[in-house]
Amino acid sequence: MAADLHLLGDRRTGDGERLLAILLCLYVASITLWPMGQVLVTAFRPGDDGAPLGVLRDTLAARATGRAFMNTLTLSLASVAISVVLGGALALAVGLMRMRFRAVLSFLILMPLIIPSQTLALSWIELMGSGSPILRALGLAPAQGQGNPLYSRSGIALIMGIEHMPLVFIAIRASLKSVPADLIEAARIAAIPPRRVLMRIILPLTYPSALAGALLAFTAAVGNFGIPALLGIPGRVPMLTTLIYQRLNGFGPAVAGQVAVLALILAALAGMALMLRHLALRRLTLRIEAGRVFTPAHRAPLWAQGALWVVVLVIALLPLAALTLTSLTPAIGVPFSIQVASLDQYVRAWSNPAVSRAFLNSFTLSGLAAVICVGVALPLAYLLTRRPSPAATLLDLSAEVPWVVPGTVVALAMILAFLPPLPLVGISLYGTSAIILISYLARFLPLALRPVVAAAQNGDPGLDEAARIAGIGLGGRIARIFMPSVTPAATAGAVLILMTAMNELTLSSLLWSSGHETVGVMVFSLQYEGNSTAAAAVSVLSTLLLFTLCMFAELIIGRTGSSTLPWRG
Repeated sequence: MAADLHLLGDRRTGDGERLLAILLCLYVASITLWPMGQVLVTAFRPGDDGAPLGVLRDTLAARATGRAFMNTLTLSLASVAISVVLGGALALAVGLMRMRFRAVLSFLILMPLIIPSQTLALSWIELMGSGSPILRALGLAPAQGQGNPLYSRSGIALIMGIEHMPLVFIAIRASLKSVPADLIEAARIAAIPPRRVLMRIILPLTYPSALAGALLAFTAAVGNFGIPALLGIPGRVPMLTTLIYQRLNGFGPAVAGQVAVLALILAALAGMALMLRHLALRRLTLRIEAGRVFTPAHRAPLWAQGALWVVVLVIALLPLAALTLTSLTPAIGVPFSIQVASLDQYVRAWSNPAVSRAFLNSFTLSGLAAVICVGVALPLAYLLTRRPSPAATLLDLSAEVPWVVPGTVVALAMILAFLPPLPLVGISLYGTSAIILISYLARFLPLALRPVVAAAQNGDPGLDEAARIAGIGLGGRIARIFMPSVTPAATAGAVLILMTAMNELTLSSLLWSSGHETVGVMVFSLQYEGNSTAAAAVSVLSTLLLFTLCMFAELIIGRTGSSTLPWRG
């Protein structure tokens, strides 16, 4: 009994709270720890010759593995360099220049991160190709028959760098908000030139955050699937994520051991980057006394504001404009003009049963994932903040694993865990919507848990203690005291899950089956088949739906839970 108390809580922890902790442990273990464990078991099994670790040895020695690993490593590092330069410059411009419409500008800067990677890649393909409706009008498009320059190593690095640029922007922008105004004013009084203030005072304070953002961008690049799939597969540039997809797509579960090893390589790369990020934040962050936050005193020159807006609009809106114009053309290869523009592609797309079914599937699965994840996050956050224990801490860490590792690893884990028939019931979940839903539940739980925990930590734990002393049961305390205080944060988490899962591709690309398509899968499949105009129409529809969800989040959450929204936080 004493060991049970130590593991599940202290002497204030009642039987109901211990039972709740046990149920949550079973839930997280079944959708996270057990599937992820299958990857380890499969990767380290003996080879066909019976040699220990034979699968690991053979896969690591394969030439395809080495090539995909080097491409993943070098292109991810190159994309990080682009993200740091671009994100750092934009963060300094937005943070140090006083201007109007700052919130709109920040939202546009974050758009490459908000828009799904397959839509971002497709929009840049349409912008940079020989049939580009924008570059062709300007006389800058590649010649007919000339390949798209993005189907290359440099193209992959460039688009991944743009997509992950907001991660660096967010990190540096947050560090600029902590720069004390007294320090800047003292430098001005001492007649230190603005350039030296920037180089000797402001920039050194942002270095730890910039490094942390760069490592986070590297983690995202290592696990990126949409951009390497749409650019790398046609350009014959294999990366680990696309190699896993192609092996499973071509050979099925027969190569489970090989792809498990590839998945472990991905997880190791991401894990090392996140460990370095943790060390950077822990050891390099400067402790600064709290004071007035620095705000720009003078409005930026019009030419500087104009240049900033041009850069942001080119990055955020120009590719989407090319995508939209392409979707209005009647067929592939027909140049865009007002005379030929029509909505025929949208009509054909929506009349396609597979497309309409994909939208319904995505909305249903993402909605269920949002509701269930919030339903799990609320009691888990209660235990973490009101009844902390080793079991609750272990649950918190375990819930983070599917979000930390690349999505391809999570998808493979679900295949290995749920392809065999389940014990007792004898039913396999592979090839059903259930396996996609379970992967969403595992992957996106932290999106609901983190904001709820943050809101609960700011609440008053004395109210729960008083209710317990008054004899109110666990259910009453959670429903009547805890939930009302964290409802805005829980709503924000649910909206984030809905936005993220609606257009998700990495998980569903490996888990979908006929009749269980998702929006991301349809965009990828149409483009892969060569029907780029239909893919553009579906992408535009999904982007409009995403922007609608963003507007819904603003209206529902408002400023109450604004810190959880990526374009506000």
